[in-house]
Amino acid sequence: MNKIGKYLNSYTETAPLAVFRIFFGLMMFASIVRFWLNGWIEKLYIAPKFFFSYYGFEWVKPFGDFTYLLFIICGISSILVAVGYKYRFAIILFFLSFTYIELMDKTTYLNHYYFISVLSFLMIFLPAACYFSIDAARSPQKVFQKIPRWSIDAIKLLLAIVYFYAGLAKINSDWLLRAMPLKIWLPSKYDLPFLGDLLQQEWVHYVFSWSGMFYDILIPFLLLWKPTRFGAFLLVIVFHVLTRVLFPIGMFPYIMIVSALIFFSPEVHHKILGMIAKIINIKKDRFDNSRILFYKPIKRKVITSVITGFFIIQLLFPWRYLLYPGELFWTEEGFRFSWRVMLMEKAGYAQFKIVDAKTGNRFYVDNSDFLTPFQEKQMAFQPDFIIEYAHFLENHFRKDGHKNIEIYVENYVALNGRKSAPYIDPDVNLLNFANSFEHKTYILPFQDEIKGL
Repeated sequence: MNKIGKYLNSYTETAPLAVFRIFFGLMMFASIVRFWLNGWIEKLYIAPKFFFSYYGFEWVKPFGDFTYLLFIICGISSILVAVGYKYRFAIILFFLSFTYIELMDKTTYLNHYYFISVLSFLMIFLPAACYFSIDAARSPQKVFQKIPRWSIDAIKLLLAIVYFYAGLAKINSDWLLRAMPLKIWLPSKYDLPFLGDLLQQEWVHYVFSWSGMFYDILIPFLLLWKPTRFGAFLLVIVFHVLTRVLFPIGMFPYIMIVSALIFFSPEVHHKILGMIAKIINIKKDRFDNSRILFYKPIKRKVITSVITGFFIIQLLFPWRYLLYPGELFWTEEGFRFSWRVMLMEKAGYAQFKIVDAKTGNRFYVDNSDFLTPFQEKQMAFQPDFIIEYAHFLENHFRKDGHKNIEIYVENYVALNGRKSAPYIDPDVNLLNFANSFEHKTYILPFQDEIKGL
């Protein structure tokens, strides 16, 4: 307890948090602009007739053409975060708007969207605008050159959890012993200059698999240790640039590169802020007042309690899959929100059959009448999607006058290069089930074994 108390009363320079705030805001703004310019707002959130919801968030839906306004709000708030103007309001607004966008359609789920949501939530409780910000420039009494050390260590810890858990997830027989799914993905990059021919070699697939696992597990520790920090940062750059070249994962590699800067000493961040100050023609030394931010005991207790609870959830939540029987990669129960990054290549086929329970009359559904190609692809191998879609079909056909409806699905799924196998029990009426956190008993057993965590 004495060590904890001593740590909570230790302080460090604010500059690293200010640099992180600036780059985070700018990266988020660039992401929103990129999303808009690529036409993905229309394609993903306006054009579809139906949207898959997260359990408990069925009320979160796009606003039609007003969805553009939501993205505008998110973009403006990200700029306000970057410049540190009305920071607390701006970061709360960014967290709410970005998370709402993420929740509008489960089809678009990505680990790095979840990362941005939890990171922006954490930043609500950090004093990121008390140095080198418009808020600080307008109110000198709000300028603090030093802040509690945990304010910066909290971001380091979150980054370490993301990397370390991603590395642990790669310790499985498919990834390490079969080089799957990289053995499927990498050969498709044959047209890349210099790398294309190399990526056809099987030994390269194993090198990428094993090195990816070691990178994720070790990189937080290499960044934390001063003698290896610079080399580790170069490794971060190489790894994420290569990832960006090989896989279409948007801004995430660049976000992780700039985020890694927070592991460097305050002197490095003061130099970065000095360069920014020259570019925008302001005097950086106006913020160098040697003042220390002391929280009142009650406020500090509230903030540290929230952050402690936040990290307890982050540490435990990825392990919830242990509560479910069956193979995780097959059932995907507890798969999301657990930093399991790019571990599966899954493809499915789902043909839905509508049956009149009294007459026995039946007909098949053309999924393209209701779903976009991307939605149909994702639906075909994810059990919660299948159940939600079945209930949507029930409501649709009841409105068309059909009665005594039962819905069955002929469903086959291929996982990481294995042959396609039956997935959902074809004799089960899907309308007897609803989405929940309970184990999905209608999933057929996995006819293989994947060893690992």
